[in-house]
Amino acid sequence: MDFTPDKRSAALHENLVDFMHTRVLPAEERFVEPHFAPGSAVPPGVPETGWGRPPVMAELRSEARDRGLWNLFLPHSPLGAGLTNLQYAPLAEVTGWSPLVAPEALNCAAPDTGNMELLSLFGTPEQQERWLGPLLDARIRSAYCMTEPAVASSDAANIATRARRDGDEYVLNGRKWWSTGALAPECELLVVLAVTDPDTEPRRRQSILLVPRDTPGVRVVRGLSVFGFTDASHGGHAEVVFDDARIPVANILGAEGDGGRLAQARLGPGRIHHCMRLVGMAERALQLMCRRAGERSAFGQPLAGHGAVLESIAEARVRIDQLRLMVLHAAWLIDERGARAARTEISAIKVAAPRTAEWVIDQAIQVHGAAGMAQDLPLATLWAQARGLRFADGPDEVHRMVLGRRELRRQADLCQAGHEGVTTIPSWGGAQ
Repeated sequence: MDFTPDKRSAALHENLVDFMHTRVLPAEERFVEPHFAPGSAVPPGVPETGWGRPPVMAELRSEARDRGLWNLFLPHSPLGAGLTNLQYAPLAEVTGWSPLVAPEALNCAAPDTGNMELLSLFGTPEQQERWLGPLLDARIRSAYCMTEPAVASSDAANIATRARRDGDEYVLNGRKWWSTGALAPECELLVVLAVTDPDTEPRRRQSILLVPRDTPGVRVVRGLSVFGFTDASHGGHAEVVFDDARIPVANILGAEGDGGRLAQARLGPGRIHHCMRLVGMAERALQLMCRRAGERSAFGQPLAGHGAVLESIAEARVRIDQLRLMVLHAAWLIDERGARAARTEISAIKVAAPRTAEWVIDQAIQVHGAAGMAQDLPLATLWAQARGLRFADGPDEVHRMVLGRRELRRQADLCQAGHEGVTTIPSWGGAQ
């Protein structure tokens, strides 16, 4: 495997870094409360709580288009930039330096990315015309509605939201929360995981429905903060109620009973995109930590001269470089063998990336002292995002459970292939 950037990736990387320095990073302060007020275009039924975006986002998006930095996330697809996962990884890392602004500016922000991937892979021509085209053009936004407040949603078999077939319609009832994207004023589509056949075997009970947000019976109850932050960067996180909402049968994505399979198809790429950006978040925190250590003195010498600070800096460098290699390897493996073959590596980076970024950011906060907690620096927001990503797309515990079971099976297979009681050395390639 070779992680050396090709000419196209290198050119895109240089272009993106320049865009970040000249446009994105200088605009960040305009995205921090209370620098902008709630948008006036909030749809009926959505709380007026500041989920709009400042006008500069439209300017950033326009320039990103002009620079050719648009829809970079769709791997191997003519609908996007046509990049591989390995080509996209360093670019996503760069956007992680400003996770509140950069991904959205490039139309590479969750949950729209995952929803666009679903529509591109499984949508009918009519569904793609109605929703995929406008999403790729950023004329609308979307939400993903899976998690529920009344059940342990880490086990998807617990999902209780019910879509009952009634002629040519489904009647949808239930309550979701952490429905990312639903508070964006431009949100027009809710991608909803619901039970369509409670009597069949567990893996076939659920389907995905494409629900227009203005459907009667759909009500956004409130927005949820993330450790006290109003996270408008992803269109907010909403609690949504479905009360006898009628959805045309034509709005089912794929076939009835495919919901679990499609959800995994969506979450796999989303997990690696999050991990790529977390590398960038950690790099920014390390840079801020090093600057602070060189600028401030305590007890007669610069902070950089204290052993505890040097140890934190060195450990951060080691952890970030380890993580980056894990992420690049997972991206390469997806390109070479597909997401299913890389599911062990995807789970591994999903555990490692948030914890690594969280640790590095925490060390940077400590070196900054009380300033690290204040809104004058991005560290508190970065920490909240990293900590939250230990839940997104499956909590740590689920991924560790999956990894542990696969490793037990792998070791059992190795023993069976060799001789009982004799050490068996696997072929090169780690978990594969």
